[in-house]
Amino acid sequence: MGKIEHSIDVNVPLSTAYNQWTQFEEFPKFMTGIKEVRQLDAKTLEWTAKVLGREQSWTAEVSEQIPDERIAWHSTSGQPNSGVVSFQRVDDSTTRVTLDLEWDPEGVLENVGDLLGFDDRQVRGDLKRFKEFIEARGKETGAWRGEVRQTPTS
Repeated sequence: MGKIEHSIDVNVPLSTAYNQWTQFEEFPKFMTGIKEVRQLDAKTLEWTAKVLGREQSWTAEVSEQIPDERIAWHSTSGQPNSGVVSFQRVDDSTTRVTLDLEWDPEGVLENVGDLLGFDDRQVRGDLKRFKEFIEARGKETGAWRGEVRQTPTS
């Protein structure tokens, strides 16, 4: 499994950073390689991306969403992946966004890319573009303040 964790401080209030991250369909504006994200309901997302020159699609489920704190997800189809994005107030106008991702690289090219750090650079770049996107706007494009709680497994 590949694993990446990166943080970035964005110069907007916590609720602004969180609200923007809930606008999944806006991800192609700052995440390179992501062609489309369609939100089907409060918990289900369909992703389309270009990975190493080929198009991949998968479905993901939001497994936990707590306003102004965190959003966790996992794939339910396609390439296995999961992650958590968390939001921490630094001060009234600064928020630390931390992204933890795990995925299972498929094939030789993806495994080599992982070993060479391509995925790590991709995530760093996407967080930097998120920072530029939200700071340039100064406000979110929308918000979803609902909650999704993890259901205990027995």
